[in-house]
Amino acid sequence: MKPPPFEYYAADSAQEAVSLLAEYGPDAKVLAGGQSLVPLLALRMSRPEHLVDVNRAAELEQQRSDADGLHLGALTRHRVTERSAGIRAANPLLSEAARLIGHAAIRNRGTIGGSIAHADPAAEMPTVLLALDGAVEAVSRHGTRQIPASGFFESYLTTALEPDELITAVHFPPWAPGSGWSFTEFSRRSGDFGIIGVAATLRLGDRGTIAEARIAISGGAETAVRASRTEKALIGQFPGDGTWIAAGCDALEGLDLPADLHGSAAYRRHLAAALIERALRLAHERIPARVPA
Repeated sequence: MKPPPFEYYAADSAQEAVSLLAEYGPDAKVLAGGQSLVPLLALRMSRPEHLVDVNRAAELEQQRSDADGLHLGALTRHRVTERSAGIRAANPLLSEAARLIGHAAIRNRGTIGGSIAHADPAAEMPTVLLALDGAVEAVSRHGTRQIPASGFFESYLTTALEPDELITAVHFPPWAPGSGWSFTEFSRRSGDFGIIGVAATLRLGDRGTIAEARIAISGGAETAVRASRTEKALIGQFPGDGTWIAAGCDALEGLDLPADLHGSAAYRRHLAAALIERALRLAHERIPARVPA
């Protein structure tokens, strides 16, 4: 199929893109990697009258890691997130999730800003952002604002982003020393969207009990969801198979997993519990060994 007609603009800077969005508002769409938008255009599920291409805005490709955490420009490609040694050192969970995105061709073009703006509930990047309490930086003619992940994803493919706002960067807090991590996902074929995915981190205290746990689940609701109650319940417990199994069951309490073409609701619940258990176990195995004093 072919997309409906539209006016195309190649913005040379983020500011030029913002000006175009201010002028055309809801009738405009931003083109970054195009891995989500172009298929929607081809199927005529999206019908913008104006397309604003931001690939020439070099300032959106910048990355840095400092005392405030990891800051990735919105045009950071998934392949960079996957392969950059600096990003992996600053946030290993993010790098692990990036390698599960689609195929290499998709990762070469797709961007972190585009994935988060698209807000697919099965996508990896929104799930990691939510798990780590990250934030989205958005700019409009009215200025710049930081939107926490907890308030950014509203429902299926819907975010708190205004029509005239452009995502310029994605921010992740500093990585907690001594943390283990895992992004575990199941899909029917390599490169497909995950039916269920789980992002998890664990950190132990001095007594060997769990001091901090983070769990976010993709594919289980209209957005990625955080298992906050289970995270709190894990604190103070000793790590082990019984703890992981109980957490897998507890995290699904109150979560109404939908049935779809990939499986029944019961199948999704079984799969989610198994993946939560697996993710926590792997995160625990990856906790750095303590160096004797």
